[in-house]
Amino acid sequence: MQLSKAGGTIFWALIGALLFIPFNGNVHLFDWDEINFAEIAREMVLLNNFQEPFINFVSFTEKPPLFFWLQACSMMIWGVNEFAARFPNAILGAITLACLFRWGSGMGGARFGYLWALVYAGSVLPHLYFKSGIIDPWFNFFIFLGILGLFRGVQEKKKGGRYFKWMWLAGLATGLGILTKGPVALLITGLMVFVLLAMKLFRGPFSFAQLFHYGSSVILTTALWMGYNFMVNGEKFIVEFTIRQWALLTTPDAGHGGFLMYHFVVLLWGCFPMAAFMIFGFFQRETKSELLATMKQWMQVLFWVVLILFTLVNTKIVHYSSLCYFPMSFLAALSIDRIIANKWRYSAWVKYVLWLTALPYLLVPIAFAYLGQNIDELKPLLEADPFAQANLAAEVKWTGWEWLPALWILVVLMLFTWLQQQNKWMRAVQVLFWGAAVWVQAGLFFYIKRVEGYSQRANIEFWESKQGEDAYLTSFGYKTYTHYFYGRIQPPKNPKYHEPEWLLKGAVDKPVYISVKITQEAELKQALPDAELLYSKNGFSFYERRPLLPAK
Repeated sequence: MQLSKAGGTIFWALIGALLFIPFNGNVHLFDWDEINFAEIAREMVLLNNFQEPFINFVSFTEKPPLFFWLQACSMMIWGVNEFAARFPNAILGAITLACLFRWGSGMGGARFGYLWALVYAGSVLPHLYFKSGIIDPWFNFFIFLGILGLFRGVQEKKKGGRYFKWMWLAGLATGLGILTKGPVALLITGLMVFVLLAMKLFRGPFSFAQLFHYGSSVILTTALWMGYNFMVNGEKFIVEFTIRQWALLTTPDAGHGGFLMYHFVVLLWGCFPMAAFMIFGFFQRETKSELLATMKQWMQVLFWVVLILFTLVNTKIVHYSSLCYFPMSFLAALSIDRIIANKWRYSAWVKYVLWLTALPYLLVPIAFAYLGQNIDELKPLLEADPFAQANLAAEVKWTGWEWLPALWILVVLMLFTWLQQQNKWMRAVQVLFWGAAVWVQAGLFFYIKRVEGYSQRANIEFWESKQGEDAYLTSFGYKTYTHYFYGRIQPPKNPKYHEPEWLLKGAVDKPVYISVKITQEAELKQALPDAELLYSKNGFSFYERRPLLPAK
């Protein structure tokens, strides 16, 4: 597809808006991250305090505030709801596709720009992230924007041009990354710079002056909020935030451990179908364009820096390796562009990797369709987990047509293979990646609401029923943010509210509603003998402690 820079930018922005904005409010937010972040934004709006993040009206020191500012602004426009919480990432999706087209067009022509945007939009996890309300898409975008600024600065210096502005813009982007999620933005970029310097025996590609300008910009950008917060609130945020970041790097976070090769598996199967072409690109040498050859080297370094860093980190979360989507999509698009141009010879093994990585997208829909109609067959497999067994008792309607996405991706793969064998590569690639994008949309339509129905809907519905009631809301024995957001908690008047011992065992002045998983219900009854059972549903039980004192 031949597109001008302006036309292509508009085209991909519109495609992004069409793919990522509609139906974002159709499903409840997911515990923990989506609900956690949305609640912080809600409390910003409620308190009219954008100075620092709060959760449960207590200072939240695990993340800086930039993403919460975006969500809070969205809630001021769209109201406090799921759509507003996910809207910033949907808009970023449109921005990202438009930017990838422009960046790619500037490096390798309009076809390469088109392919880069297409590969990103048509791969499963990169696509899915823009339909979420998590923090990482913006974090990754700012990091990558900073790296591109550094790349442009190096290229300008080679040509004898004015590179200073690019180093300052790179520092601005990295600083915004720090204000989004923390200093890991600088750590990743710094490790990448170190590796690139080491590869050149510290004789390039960066000079001291370049790094000085970049570092100065990072510090100034970060200080815009960090410095202000320090002057207003002292060292509390910096100290507690640093302790939390170190804990995430050195110990498995609760519920987030994993095996050593965790991120390799996530990227290989989660980034279908681009992963196969990315691997192919690693083994090819770019000889036609020095600019693309240099960018290819940078992307390979970035990929390995991120993958190795988070393989070594003890906490294993899918989000941590999501920055790899940018270098992977670049390498995959470059591979496809060079195959189309007959500059790289296509290897048959790529086809086998492609079909291997497609297996979950062929088999999982069939499994969903069967088990949805025969849910009782799962229960014996979950005898060791009574909570999961009880989840399966939820009233979730299955139509029996949930296998259709499997048929869709099978047809897409067969058509791709046929077109590729006819050497109609551009058509084949468009069928593959547009087809995968449709699969993601179909997967969300068929599965996400049903999965949510089993996992958390009973809990959310209970808290929604308590909105507006003058009561305390809490949980027992497990971590959740559900009651904060869906119970629409208000700033407490009684300062003892933040003392768990008083809330669960003390002489409270208002009713206390408590959710507990059935696996910990016996423990609750022993610890809180005055708590009265309201009802149980789908693995959760809900209790009430009645007030012993007049309301204050």
